[in-house]
Amino acid sequence: MSITPPEPLTLTARIAIALEAFLAIGALGGGAALLLGPRGEIISLPLSALAGSPFADYTVPGAILFLVIGLGPLAAAVLTWRRHRLAPLLACATGGALIVWLAVEIAIVGYTNKPPLQAFYLALGAAIVLVGVRWLRHTKSLGPALGAGPGDRLRPRA
Repeated sequence: MSITPPEPLTLTARIAIALEAFLAIGALGGGAALLLGPRGEIISLPLSALAGSPFADYTVPGAILFLVIGLGPLAAAVLTWRRHRLAPLLACATGGALIVWLAVEIAIVGYTNKPPLQAFYLALGAAIVLVGVRWLRHTKSLGPALGAGPGDRLRPRA
């Protein structure tokens, strides 16, 4: 009995993994820092920024950042690596979740461009969504194999 090695990851899949892993690393670190220092002890964030919000400190935002924006993209990247059929859809969901997270953050604490992290992460969210949409557009269905377009493993549209 011979074991056939999996086909190489497509360019689209590799881009998705890179973007999702980058997001996961930052969100896991940021979320952990907020959970360990919920009053701004680790990341210098004033509690006054939360005035008028439902949060007394950064515990809940830190937990959401860690669990949803950190572990979610990590899971999406792992499933892409494993060539799961839902990976293109998960890329769209990951980018969409980041955009929603930032929209809520901006609505609660306001926009700041010093440093321009909100703008950077909005662009990252849009990039992840676009990768996922490109990937989905080049698939006939969400079948068991991954790939998209020339050099990719998703089945191209007929």
